[in-house]
Amino acid sequence: MSGKETDVGDNRCDEPVIQVKDLYKVYRVGEERVRALNGVSFSIRRGCFCSIVGASGSGKSTLLNMLAGLEKPTKGEIVIAGEHMEKKTENQLVAFRREHIGFIFQSFNLMGTMNAIENVALPLTFQGMDKKSRNRKAEEMLDLVGLTKHKKHRPNQMSGGQQQRVGVARALVVEPEIIFADEPTGNLDSNTSVEVMNLMKRVVREKNQTLVMVTHDNYLAGFADIVIRIRDGKILEISERDGQDMPEEIAAQESCKKV
Repeated sequence: MSGKETDVGDNRCDEPVIQVKDLYKVYRVGEERVRALNGVSFSIRRGCFCSIVGASGSGKSTLLNMLAGLEKPTKGEIVIAGEHMEKKTENQLVAFRREHIGFIFQSFNLMGTMNAIENVALPLTFQGMDKKSRNRKAEEMLDLVGLTKHKKHRPNQMSGGQQQRVGVARALVVEPEIIFADEPTGNLDSNTSVEVMNLMKRVVREKNQTLVMVTHDNYLAGFADIVIRIRDGKILEISERDGQDMPEEIAAQESCKKV
């Protein structure tokens, strides 16, 4: 499946917003050349929740970095919202990310000296929005993720799940077309992980945004509309949920497949 572009999405999703064509990433380790990505091609439609799942070293995090413009590909094309990421300068990539992309991190990446409102409003500061407007918008996002009562709390006054909800609100506040999530529940217990997954799925669907999540966990991958399985830098399989399977069933199916 790595050599042919696969259109990822179903009738719940719109036109492609991410297109990846024949993508390679080669690192030099001493005299050795290591292929982290090896001819990856696919597209993701607007409004879809897509999970990229694989073990450590599979190439999934490298792929996410390529999509976000944090690393340059050795070869291939990445077209996001109609623009070629691989052709942009670093300054152009920074501007593009601020306008089009939101990030959700495993480690939350909240500022310890700021309360929830200030953390959520931070990306709007870089856009030049005045304080009153950005705080109002931050409060709207905190209400959306169910944290209105915690808006004045600092990170050390919140649980891990609450901190990640702040992270989700921060990703949403700039109204991005695409949200990239890197192991967003990696520091959470299983029950809180499910809550955060359901939250992310709900809010991006309400806003018709595209969510791309990297995970090593088949169970969490099953929350997505689309699951891209990757190993040794190649796509093994792309599967679509039909709306009937529960994450537990998908995880069980995947663990039984021979790949």
